[in-house]
Amino acid sequence: MTTQVKQSSDNGHTELKLTKKDFESDQEVRWCPGCGDYSILAQTQRTLPDLGIPHEKFVFVSGIGCSSRFPYYMNTYGFHTIHGRAPAIATGIKVTNPDLSVWVITGDGDALSIGGNHFIHLMRRNLDINLILFNNRIYGLTKGQYSPTSEFGKVTKSSPFGSVDHPFNPASVAIGAGASFVARTMDRDPAHLQAMLKAAVKHKGTSFVEVFQNCNIFNDGVWFKYTEKNSRPEHVVYLEHDKPLIFGAEHDKGIRLDGFTPEIVSLANGEYSSSDLLVHDETLQDATYAFILSHMMDNPDLPAPVGIFRSIKKMCYETALMDQVKAGKEKFGENPDLQALLEAGDTWEVQ
Repeated sequence: MTTQVKQSSDNGHTELKLTKKDFESDQEVRWCPGCGDYSILAQTQRTLPDLGIPHEKFVFVSGIGCSSRFPYYMNTYGFHTIHGRAPAIATGIKVTNPDLSVWVITGDGDALSIGGNHFIHLMRRNLDINLILFNNRIYGLTKGQYSPTSEFGKVTKSSPFGSVDHPFNPASVAIGAGASFVARTMDRDPAHLQAMLKAAVKHKGTSFVEVFQNCNIFNDGVWFKYTEKNSRPEHVVYLEHDKPLIFGAEHDKGIRLDGFTPEIVSLANGEYSSSDLLVHDETLQDATYAFILSHMMDNPDLPAPVGIFRSIKKMCYETALMDQVKAGKEKFGENPDLQALLEAGDTWEVQ
């Protein structure tokens, strides 16, 4: 039973408008109390009704991990698939039914460890799919081992003397793989999270959204420097298209480039003004600028960029594929002779 409410349209007809409740399944949500996943689920369910897409047109696909329970909690179609392979399943869904709104829900371990190759190939192919990566810098489902995004020296159950792996930067990986839309947001900033989800859906192509997500059981507070209201202004710079990079509790700090190196400058003493700062442009075809922004996370003295790093136009994989299918039908007909097709190229007999 849905909770759709009636709304008058411009043409005088009565239409049905979806609500958050229409996207809530009858399954009990079973994450640890206080987990950041609850916020991501709630903001997704609040965002989807505003998109004007019937809930039967959505498909949520997940791999393995705490985040991968997500499809059970959405009143949409969904697949809980295998470890790291959600992008492959999602690709098949989108290619066979391009009209569907396909979402991949994954975690830092699922996407960037066993699923690393599937992740980068989804980015480069540019199917019209939305991938939301829950990044808590830990393996939560298997009880607290270090993950591909865990910081160097991280002490966990699987690295008792500290991890000696250098961590992946998810945004950098996505940009390096050619992603046409890359964004970052936080579980503790609901309004911004909703805005990034809406932007991801509007983008035609693969949309990658990294979410700083807290695991309060096995990695509590790993992002609090960036996500808490009292510390966020000094450690986060919000990316807004065509606006200078300004941050700080008093909006008195900015980011400028010294060559290819971002640096903080003060706007308080008059030495620098907003005209001296880096002005954000998410539409640059060259990925160099977006790559520089993504690597600001690697310098603890710089604020973490949050928002849309890159949003460019690029042909979608399924569009090019359907064009090939159409061309093939025009050349060989709707029902070609399969045997003739098999023998149309180089053939040989084995004696």
